[in-house]
Amino acid sequence: MIRLTQLPFIVSLMGIGSLAMLVPALHAALAVDDPQTARVFLYGAIMGSVLTIAIGLATQGYSPPDVARSQLTSLLAAFTGLPILFAVPFREAAFEVSYLNAWFEMVSSFTTTGATLYPEPNRLPPSVHLWRAMVGWMGGLLLWITAVAILAPMNIGGFEVRARGRAGGEVRRHMRAQMLEPAERLIRYGLTLTPIYLTLTFVLFLALIMSGDLPLVAASHAMSVMATSGISPIGGVQNANTGVLGEVLIFTFLVFALSRLTFSRGVFSNDSDTVWKDPELRLGVVIVMGVPLLLFLRHFIGAIDTDAAIVSSWDGLRALWGAMFTVMSFLTTTGFESVEWTQARDWSGLRTPGLVLVGVALIGGGVATTAGGVKLLRVYALVRHGERELHRLVHPHSVGGGGREARRIRKQGAYISWIFFMLVALSIALVMLLLSLTGIEFEDSMVLAVAAISTTGPLAEVAAEAPIFYADIPDFAKVILAATMVLGRLETLALISLLNPEFWRR
Repeated sequence: MIRLTQLPFIVSLMGIGSLAMLVPALHAALAVDDPQTARVFLYGAIMGSVLTIAIGLATQGYSPPDVARSQLTSLLAAFTGLPILFAVPFREAAFEVSYLNAWFEMVSSFTTTGATLYPEPNRLPPSVHLWRAMVGWMGGLLLWITAVAILAPMNIGGFEVRARGRAGGEVRRHMRAQMLEPAERLIRYGLTLTPIYLTLTFVLFLALIMSGDLPLVAASHAMSVMATSGISPIGGVQNANTGVLGEVLIFTFLVFALSRLTFSRGVFSNDSDTVWKDPELRLGVVIVMGVPLLLFLRHFIGAIDTDAAIVSSWDGLRALWGAMFTVMSFLTTTGFESVEWTQARDWSGLRTPGLVLVGVALIGGGVATTAGGVKLLRVYALVRHGERELHRLVHPHSVGGGGREARRIRKQGAYISWIFFMLVALSIALVMLLLSLTGIEFEDSMVLAVAAISTTGPLAEVAAEAPIFYADIPDFAKVILAATMVLGRLETLALISLLNPEFWRR
């Protein structure tokens, strides 16, 4: 029998993805009585398993010459190659779907972006909706595991802010010291984090079921919340039976996307803070509370000397909750819209309040979580650096306190964070240029670029003045956006590490 530690990482992922196709096959056969869809996913599982065994036998015992290069290339191959396998049953089970659209849908799901070409719930069979949510859920679990097993030892993915060395620097020394056995490391942290991830998903699933959701809706939303993919079989949580109660449950579990300490305390060796002292969680709470409060107060500021300010307190609370839930959802790059978001938009009086969500989604969630974006820790480093510079304007000869780690975040951490922010800005500009060449207008290309690079697919429907539908964009633009999703998921520092000549030199 082939041991998992002897297989390349990408081959193990192929096997897991192939076996996962049995779940929608059983759902189609037993739950919705759809034998055709069940047969498609069963054949897909058999085909994927045979292909995995063949590649596994051919690569058994393969030892890569460079561990760091092998792990990063496997991660890149996972987000680009596995959707090709996942798209096969999707293409066959859906009606009149091209393979390009199926591949785009799977890339969007696996990168936890949640951009869909089929927003109408009845356009796809129920088991296909379940498959979309499962692919996003597996992508989120992959991010949890690889963050600690691959990205953390290399000081990339947000860990460079607190690292003593440079981002991506001294890769070989870090890998030799901390990843001598990469397969065992992946299995070790996989066995540690998978039960936590699975338990949290199951608890939210049960809570949504008890609140009144249908099993398929509850399972899809639970998986989408934990993966921050924003995938829904009914077009969003605003159409669910649970209403505000379901949103409160989802809001609670979205906290796990703000800080890695909420679920992996003690897993990372450099986690010295408690959960409540974590700067990412604190900054996230400030944004989730501050932005909705500004939208809430703007109603009264803009309605001075008019009768618009005279409203019931119940309407005000509805608007405040709608803004708070939606900001939390987009900050974690989930993209769910509150049932009261319309009330919040009308309350704020802004013509395009969705542009606020663009900035929130670009900030993103915590490091080593399923959320995308720039990451809260990088924004925190820039904020602390700005505070220190303002303090020096008043007291030029002052010495910054806070300890060695705080000084490192304010200096080296802020410097690296600013470089990363500039790389993201340049990437957005480049993607906007490429999308404009395909005929997409400037405003739409900006929203689509931010939605893809921050892995917040539903942003396209709420950020612009008029909703943007992915089905209406050209095919070449879909390829560009798919590549941008992978770029946003892996982050530019990881790709730059792959492009470093020293990284490939033996």
